[in-house]
Amino acid sequence: MWELDAYDIGSEPKLSRKELIRRIRRIEIATGRVVEETLAGQYHSAFKGRGMEFDRVRPYEAGDDIRDIDWNVTARAGETYVKQYQEERELTVLLAVDVSRSMQFGTHPRSKRQLAAELAALMAFSAIWNNDKVGLVLFTDRVEKLIVPKKGRKHALRVVSDVLKHEPVFPGSDLERALKFIAGLRIRRSVVFLVSDFAGQVPEKALSLVQRRHDLVPVVVRDRAETRVENWGLTPLRDLETGQVVWADTSSREVREALEKARNDYETRLEQAFKKVKAFPVQVACDEEYTSKLAAFFRRRALRR
Repeated sequence: MWELDAYDIGSEPKLSRKELIRRIRRIEIATGRVVEETLAGQYHSAFKGRGMEFDRVRPYEAGDDIRDIDWNVTARAGETYVKQYQEERELTVLLAVDVSRSMQFGTHPRSKRQLAAELAALMAFSAIWNNDKVGLVLFTDRVEKLIVPKKGRKHALRVVSDVLKHEPVFPGSDLERALKFIAGLRIRRSVVFLVSDFAGQVPEKALSLVQRRHDLVPVVVRDRAETRVENWGLTPLRDLETGQVVWADTSSREVREALEKARNDYETRLEQAFKKVKAFPVQVACDEEYTSKLAAFFRRRALRR
C-alpha cells in the first residue's frame, strides 16, 4: 500500500504500563456507555440466534418438514421420527485484527491501528454484554497471536489490552494466510470481524473459505488521505510494509489521475470480492464518528436476516 511519506507517523511508541491501563480504562468507559445505550440491542438483533442446534427427536406430526426426518431413528423405531432444533442463543465472536505496518498510518488524531483497537473494543464489549464468547487473532504476514474465545469482562479487557500493546514482529500483511488460519481453527461457527485496511489485497478465495465456515464481517478502516490525491508537487510515496519509496510528481494531472484510477480500481475489486462471497462490509474512516455507523450496519444486517 503506497502512502504519502510525509504523513507516515512512524512506529508507534511502546506504551508504558501506566499509559496502557489509562487507555484501556478510557476505552472501557467510552465503549461501555455506547454498548449499553446503543449497540447491545442492535448487535443482538443482527447476530443472535442465527444458528440452529440439535435438541432431540420426536414422532412425526402432520405438517413437519420431511427434510427433518431422522432416518436412522425411524428405521430402528419402526415409526417416523423427526429431528427437532432449537435456536442457538450463545455466539462465539472472533476478532481478527491486522497489526501490520500500514495500519500505523494516520493523518488525523488517531491512526488506523488506534481505530482498529477502538472498534475491537466495541465488538468485544457488545459480545460480552450479550453473554457471548470473544476471541482474538492478531496478524501481520504471520499470525502473531491467538486468544481463544471465552466469556467475561476480564477476558474482554485482556483482548482490548493485547490489541493496544502488541508489538508486531513482521511489517507486512498477508490476509490470505490469516484467513486460512482462521478457517482451520477448531472452533464452533463464529462471527468473524476482520478488521484491516486491506492494503491492496483482495484474497477472494480465502474470504470465501472463511465465509463457508463462519459469518464473516469485513471491517475496512481508512484514512482520508488514502482516498484523494491532491497537488503536492514532487512527493515521496512509501510502501509502509516494504519501506520502498518512489517519487511522484503530483503537480501533473495525468499522475494524479493515474493514482486515483489505481485506487478506484482496487476499491472496485475489493467491493466485488465482498459481494461475490456475500460478506457485507462496514467501512470506517479515522476521523469519523463510528458509533452511529456501526449501529446502522447492525440494523441493516438484522433486516437482511
